[in-house]
Amino acid sequence: HWRSDARACLVGLTTSHHKGHICRAALEAAAYQSREVFESIERDSGVKLKTLNVDGGATANKLLMQFQADMLNVPVVKPVILETTSMGAAFCAGLAIGVWKDVDEIKKLWAVATTFTPQMVEEERHRNWNGWCKAVGKSLGWVDIDREAGGKGDTMDDETFDDFEDAVELTRKTSLGIGMGLAMVMCASAAFATGFLVGTKRVAK
Repeated sequence: HWRSDARACLVGLTTSHHKGHICRAALEAAAYQSREVFESIERDSGVKLKTLNVDGGATANKLLMQFQADMLNVPVVKPVILETTSMGAAFCAGLAIGVWKDVDEIKKLWAVATTFTPQMVEEERHRNWNGWCKAVGKSLGWVDIDREAGGKGDTMDDETFDDFEDAVELTRKTSLGIGMGLAMVMCASAAFATGFLVGTKRVAK
Protein backbone atom coordinates (compact mmCIF):
# COMPACT_ATOMS: atom_id res chain seq x y z
CA HIS A 1 0.00 0.00 0.00
CA TRP A 2 2.44 2.60 -1.18
CA ARG A 3 0.27 5.63 -0.51
CA SER A 4 1.75 8.94 0.58
CA ASP A 5 -1.63 10.01 1.97
CA ALA A 6 -1.70 7.12 4.48
CA ARG A 7 -1.18 7.63 8.20
CA ALA A 8 -1.01 5.32 11.21
CA CYS A 9 -4.28 4.69 13.01
CA LEU A 10 -6.06 2.43 15.47
CA VAL A 11 -9.66 1.76 14.52
CA GLY A 12 -12.46 -0.28 16.02
CA LEU A 13 -11.37 0.11 19.64
CA THR A 14 -13.98 -0.23 22.37
CA THR A 15 -13.76 -0.07 26.16
CA SER A 16 -13.54 -3.87 26.28
CA HIS A 17 -10.26 -4.01 24.33
CA HIS A 18 -6.92 -4.08 26.12
CA LYS A 19 -3.21 -4.52 25.37
CA GLY A 20 -3.67 -8.22 24.63
CA HIS A 21 -5.90 -7.38 21.68
CA ILE A 22 -3.33 -4.93 20.33
CA CYS A 23 -0.59 -7.55 20.62
CA ARG A 24 -2.72 -10.08 18.80
CA ALA A 25 -3.64 -7.54 16.13
CA ALA A 26 0.05 -6.90 15.49
CA LEU A 27 0.67 -10.64 15.05
CA GLU A 28 -2.30 -11.15 12.77
CA ALA A 29 -1.15 -8.20 10.68
CA ALA A 30 1.86 -10.18 9.49
CA ALA A 31 -0.48 -12.89 8.22
CA TYR A 32 -2.73 -10.39 6.44
CA GLN A 33 0.22 -8.75 4.72
CA SER A 34 1.62 -12.14 3.74
CA ARG A 35 -1.72 -12.98 2.16
CA GLU A 36 -1.54 -9.80 0.09
CA VAL A 37 1.90 -10.83 -1.22
CA PHE A 38 0.75 -14.43 -1.67
CA GLU A 39 -2.21 -13.37 -3.79
CA SER A 40 -0.06 -10.93 -5.80
CA ILE A 41 2.31 -13.76 -6.70
CA GLU A 42 -0.60 -15.95 -7.80
CA ARG A 43 -2.15 -13.13 -9.80
CA ASP A 44 1.07 -12.12 -11.57
CA SER A 45 2.34 -15.65 -12.24
CA GLY A 46 -0.94 -17.37 -12.98
CA VAL A 47 0.21 -20.21 -10.72
CA LYS A 48 -1.94 -21.46 -7.83
CA LEU A 49 0.29 -21.81 -4.76
CA LYS A 50 -0.46 -24.91 -2.70
CA THR A 51 1.73 -24.37 0.38
CA LEU A 52 3.72 -21.68 2.15
CA ASN A 53 7.19 -22.55 3.46
CA VAL A 54 8.18 -20.30 6.36
CA ASP A 55 11.36 -19.57 8.28
CA GLY A 56 12.79 -17.08 10.74
CA GLY A 57 12.07 -16.11 14.32
CA ALA A 58 8.38 -15.37 13.84
CA THR A 59 7.74 -19.04 13.11
CA ALA A 60 8.20 -19.74 16.82
CA ASN A 61 4.76 -18.22 17.39
CA LYS A 62 2.22 -21.00 16.89
CA LEU A 63 -0.71 -18.58 16.94
CA LEU A 64 0.75 -16.64 14.03
CA MET A 65 1.54 -19.76 12.03
CA GLN A 66 -1.95 -21.18 12.48
CA PHE A 67 -3.58 -17.87 11.62
CA GLN A 68 -1.39 -17.63 8.53
CA ALA A 69 -2.58 -21.04 7.36
CA ASP A 70 -6.17 -20.05 8.08
CA MET A 71 -5.98 -16.81 6.12
CA LEU A 72 -4.21 -18.36 3.11
CA ASN A 73 -6.28 -21.53 3.26
CA VAL A 74 -3.17 -23.56 2.44
CA PRO A 75 -0.77 -25.54 4.67
CA VAL A 76 2.07 -23.58 6.25
CA VAL A 77 5.24 -25.68 6.47
CA LYS A 78 7.81 -24.96 9.18
CA PRO A 79 11.26 -26.56 8.75
CA VAL A 80 13.51 -28.04 11.42
CA ILE A 81 16.20 -25.41 10.75
CA LEU A 82 14.54 -21.98 10.89
CA GLU A 83 17.47 -19.82 9.75
CA THR A 84 17.07 -20.54 6.06
CA THR A 85 19.16 -17.59 4.88
CA SER A 86 22.18 -18.63 6.93
CA MET A 87 21.70 -22.24 5.93
CA GLY A 88 21.57 -21.26 2.25
CA ALA A 89 24.84 -19.36 2.55
CA ALA A 90 26.43 -22.38 4.23
CA PHE A 91 25.16 -24.67 1.48
CA CYS A 92 26.61 -22.41 -1.21
CA ALA A 93 29.98 -22.37 0.53
CA GLY A 94 29.86 -26.13 1.04
CA LEU A 95 29.10 -26.75 -2.63
CA ALA A 96 32.00 -24.53 -3.63
CA ILE A 97 34.55 -26.45 -1.57
CA GLY A 98 33.10 -29.91 -2.14
CA VAL A 99 31.37 -30.63 1.19
CA TRP A 100 28.32 -31.64 -0.85
CA LYS A 101 28.60 -32.86 -4.40
CA ASP A 102 25.35 -31.39 -5.77
CA VAL A 103 22.02 -29.73 -4.96
CA ASP A 104 20.23 -33.08 -4.81
CA GLU A 105 22.38 -34.06 -1.83
CA ILE A 106 21.51 -30.80 -0.09
CA LYS A 107 17.80 -31.32 -0.64
CA LYS A 108 17.96 -34.40 1.55
CA LEU A 109 19.12 -32.25 4.49
CA TRP A 110 15.92 -30.18 4.58
CA ALA A 111 13.27 -31.56 6.92
CA VAL A 112 9.81 -30.52 8.09
CA ALA A 113 9.27 -29.80 11.78
CA THR A 114 5.57 -28.85 11.76
CA THR A 115 2.81 -28.35 9.23
CA PHE A 116 -0.06 -26.01 10.13
CA THR A 117 -3.23 -26.84 8.23
CA PRO A 118 -6.18 -24.46 7.73
CA GLN A 119 -8.89 -24.82 10.36
CA MET A 120 -10.92 -21.65 9.93
CA VAL A 121 -14.30 -21.89 8.19
CA GLU A 122 -14.66 -19.94 4.96
CA GLU A 123 -17.27 -17.53 6.38
CA GLU A 124 -14.95 -16.44 9.18
CA ARG A 125 -11.97 -16.15 6.85
CA HIS A 126 -14.00 -13.98 4.48
CA ARG A 127 -15.25 -11.78 7.33
CA ASN A 128 -11.77 -11.29 8.75
CA TRP A 129 -10.27 -10.45 5.36
CA ASN A 130 -12.97 -7.93 4.55
CA GLY A 131 -12.42 -6.32 7.93
CA TRP A 132 -8.71 -6.04 7.17
CA CYS A 133 -9.41 -4.38 3.83
CA LYS A 134 -11.73 -1.96 5.58
CA ALA A 135 -9.04 -1.17 8.16
CA VAL A 136 -6.52 -0.44 5.40
CA GLY A 137 -9.04 1.91 3.82
CA LYS A 138 -9.30 3.82 7.09
CA SER A 139 -5.59 4.64 6.95
CA LEU A 140 -5.91 6.50 3.64
CA GLY A 141 -6.70 10.11 2.88
CA TRP A 142 -5.08 11.72 5.92
CA VAL A 143 -3.21 14.33 3.88
CA ASP A 144 -5.01 17.66 3.74
CA ILE A 145 -6.76 18.10 0.40
CA ASP A 146 -6.21 21.59 -0.98
CA ARG A 147 -6.73 22.20 -4.67
CA GLU A 148 -6.55 25.97 -4.47
CA ALA A 149 -3.37 27.86 -5.19
CA GLY A 150 -1.65 29.19 -2.13
CA GLY A 151 -3.12 26.56 0.18
CA LYS A 152 -1.16 25.68 3.30
CA GLY A 153 -0.10 22.28 4.55
CA ASP A 154 0.16 19.01 2.66
CA THR A 155 -1.61 18.85 -0.67
CA MET A 156 -2.83 16.12 -2.95
CA ASP A 157 -2.73 16.44 -6.73
CA ASP A 158 -5.79 15.65 -8.85
CA GLU A 159 -4.56 12.16 -9.83
CA THR A 160 -3.82 11.16 -6.24
CA PHE A 161 -7.13 12.61 -5.10
CA ASP A 162 -9.04 10.60 -7.71
CA ASP A 163 -7.16 7.41 -6.74
CA PHE A 164 -8.09 8.03 -3.12
CA GLU A 165 -11.76 8.54 -3.97
CA ASP A 166 -11.75 5.29 -5.97
CA ALA A 167 -10.15 3.41 -3.07
CA VAL A 168 -12.71 4.72 -0.61
CA GLU A 169 -15.57 3.78 -2.90
CA LEU A 170 -14.16 0.28 -3.46
CA THR A 171 -13.76 -0.21 0.27
CA ARG A 172 -17.33 0.96 0.86
CA LYS A 173 -18.68 -1.54 -1.68
CA THR A 174 -16.65 -4.61 -0.73
CA SER A 175 -16.08 -4.47 3.02
CA LEU A 176 -18.28 -5.95 5.71
CA GLY A 177 -18.81 -4.47 9.16
CA ILE A 178 -16.26 -5.52 11.75
CA GLY A 179 -18.55 -5.29 14.77
CA MET A 180 -16.52 -4.87 17.93
CA GLY A 181 -13.31 -5.36 16.00
CA LEU A 182 -9.92 -3.83 16.47
CA ALA A 183 -7.78 -2.78 13.58
CA MET A 184 -4.32 -1.33 13.74
CA VAL A 185 -2.91 0.25 10.62
CA MET A 186 0.62 1.53 10.67
CA CYS A 187 2.49 3.42 8.00
CA ALA A 188 5.72 5.21 7.29
CA SER A 189 5.54 7.21 4.11
CA ALA A 190 3.31 4.53 2.64
CA ALA A 191 0.24 2.69 3.87
CA PHE A 192 1.62 -0.18 5.92
CA ALA A 193 -1.19 -2.16 7.50
CA THR A 194 -0.29 -4.11 10.61
CA GLY A 195 -3.25 -5.44 12.47
CA PHE A 196 -6.89 -6.41 12.54
CA LEU A 197 -8.97 -8.60 14.77
CA VAL A 198 -12.65 -9.32 15.18
CA GLY A 199 -14.42 -9.76 18.50
CA THR A 200 -13.11 -9.69 22.03
CA LYS A 201 -12.58 -13.37 22.76
CA ARG A 202 -9.44 -13.92 20.68
CA VAL A 203 -6.80 -12.49 22.98
CA ALA A 204 -3.04 -12.82 22.99
CA LYS A 205 -1.85 -14.66 26.09
